[in-house]
Amino acid sequence: QVQLVESGGGLVQPGGSLRLSCLASGSIISRCALGWYRQAPGKQRELVATITSGGSTIYADALKGRFTISRDNARNTVFLQMNSLKAEDTAVYYCNAHLPGWPSSDYWGQGTQVTVSS
Repeated sequence: QVQLVESGGGLVQPGGSLRLSCLASGSIISRCALGWYRQAPGKQRELVATITSGGSTIYADALKGRFTISRDNARNTVFLQMNSLKAEDTAVYYCNAHLPGWPSSDYWGQGTQVTVSS
């Protein structure tokens, strides 16, 4: 059983920053890559960034340099630091836990709204 609970979303002005957190629980979390996806209205869910327990990261190309993902394995928590936010970053941000294997498994949080607006 995996549970993912996001926090830290909200309303921020363009150019501002937000830090999202996701607390993961479950016996398999240490074997999972943790990550963030986002879904804007009328658009498909898209990758933001992922990080393995060893610290290897993958970012969406368009977000490199503005967003930083990090992970605290002792607290089973993944963070997303978002800087220089733009209106187009407005979306629901979802925490994801990916357990590799055949078949692989994906688990999702409930999502947290991020709105960038003046």
